[in-house]
Amino acid sequence: MADARTAPPEGAILTTGLVKRYGDLTALDGLDLNVPEGTVLALLGPNWAGKTTAVRILTTLLPADGGSAWVAGIDVAADPDEVRRRIGLSGQYAAVDEYLTGTENLEMIGRLYHMGKAPSRVRAVELMERFDLEDAADRPVKTYSGGMRRRLDLAGALVAKPSVLFLDEPTTGLDPAGRSDMWDVIRELVGQGTTLLLTTQYMEEADLLADEIVVIDHGKCIERGTADELKQRAGAERIELVVNSAADIPEARRVLAAYSLNGVQLDERSRRMTVPVPGGADTLRQVLLDLDGLNIGLSDVGLRRPTLDDVFLSLTGHTAEWTQEDEAAVDAETAHEHEEVLR
Repeated sequence: MADARTAPPEGAILTTGLVKRYGDLTALDGLDLNVPEGTVLALLGPNWAGKTTAVRILTTLLPADGGSAWVAGIDVAADPDEVRRRIGLSGQYAAVDEYLTGTENLEMIGRLYHMGKAPSRVRAVELMERFDLEDAADRPVKTYSGGMRRRLDLAGALVAKPSVLFLDEPTTGLDPAGRSDMWDVIRELVGQGTTLLLTTQYMEEADLLADEIVVIDHGKCIERGTADELKQRAGAERIELVVNSAADIPEARRVLAAYSLNGVQLDERSRRMTVPVPGGADTLRQVLLDLDGLNIGLSDVGLRRPTLDDVFLSLTGHTAEWTQEDEAAVDAETAHEHEEVLR
């Protein structure tokens, strides 16, 4: 990691050549990030791409094996205590005490930040109301639903009003209404000047929240830009349709192939075909005319933009390839390193 005496470059979150290995596996392979103050960076990628490993290093939970990392102007390796004072973290799983009430959980966090008893209580009540948990404020967390625990965990990350916030897949497990509420909270925080690093597998989430997106695969940045820029690079819009009869698949496929940029994807079981096309709605209109002329009936048809899966596959040509053995090795190494951090 960088020497503590080296002046950090500008950026609320910055990494240069960040490396992390788990035995023979390389989880981060020279990752460079730069997140300006008051902006949102979304890290996108499949499971085991390195997203959570990057968050753990930046929040001082894991040591890096190479490179430099700065958060809020502080060298993560040289002064982890000061980094912890300036950040908030909500991980993939709610880190709450299920035997305490919701309010008691937040008060405890405030006391750990040395906020004092009365200010901690005030902040806890404020956040329970903000996250629509006031009716459950005095109930043990073990009685909370998964979505309620998720909201309480994010509230805990905000107790000390951090200038830099890390959210590792924050809306996983939430229903659509809960996800929308969470997005509103995140927008509010960023509007107040908070810098946010967000990991997610939801392109919609990145669309709505991120100023910049970094796509990573096997610990490397393989593309970066806005959501619109990445989708444009991933290719054209897609026509998706489902024919009524399996007997019509060959003819429908022939029609689509005439307009396709790179072939027709077919799911024979569902009779669904997907094809990237130029021209968008105009091309869809012509395809429908051609199919109607052949008396091919459709049970579903639509035009859609590229998704996160399209972006990732277009950039890498494959999905994540980590095995169960890889996962077990990482889990074992992570547990050992967490013990070292806590000593």
